Amino acid sequence: MWISQTYGQLNLDAIPEKLLMFYDRNAVYGEPMELTIGTDSQNHSSGTKIVTVISMICRGHGGIFFYTTEYRELISIVKQKLETETYISLETAKALIDELDNDKYHVLIDNCPLSIHIDAGNAPQGKTRDLIQGLTGWVHAMGYACEVKPDSYSASTIADRISK
Repeated sequence: MWISQTYGQLNLDAIPEKLLMFYDRNAVYGEPMELTIGTDSQNHSSGTKIVTVISMICRGHGGIFFYTTEYRELISIVKQKLETETYISLETAKALIDELDNDKYHVLIDNCPLSIHIDAGNAPQGKTRDLIQGLTGWVHAMGYACEVKPDSYSASTIADRISK
């Protein structure tokens, strides 16, 4: 089940219609629109809470996002957490593209580049710096563009806030 602050609970197959509505309302601005998927996780006493976000923004004019939450056994190793997050984002991207594979949504595929947002950054003392090359290589090998911190807002901002 996916959740939207605007539309409430919905299934993945309902998201393309909402994205198209957002696109149609904002196309008049002539600004680029981006479709992104990002996942973040936080460890809690009961295990690891994982939040995946599908977001679409129109530069300078706002955006819309949908999220889903799942819980798993505690994932304490940073590399394993980032690999899990990236895997879930890739699986979500494939499922969303399958839903968008319809003539009705061709405008989204043609005009809204899809990228995977990874919650890893290049901070000199950061725990994730050494993992970036492998994770971005994996995402690129799967055929997607990707972003890392500070540009990975779907994972490092939206999903991060919901996962806490």
